[in-house]
Amino acid sequence: MDKIDPNARVGLEEFKAEISKELGLDTTLDKSVDNTKNIFYAGKVGGLMTRKLVEMGEENLINKISPKVLGANKFPTI
Repeated sequence: MDKIDPNARVGLEEFKAEISKELGLDTTLDKSVDNTKNIFYAGKVGGLMTRKLVEMGEENLINKISPKVLGANKFPTI
């Protein structure tokens, strides 16, 4: 039984395609027996997707926490 929302699966595939395009990778899959190219690309795409998701999460946390802790519009300068 597949418990994943089909819309989430579609969104994930679109995100993969977006990341692949940013990396300049071919988005067609090589279905040959020796598909090491796909495995290499999958690692690059997965790594960049993870990095972007972490950045999005960090930004979300900063936006939720900072105004409460620092007061509205009082962000520290770096």
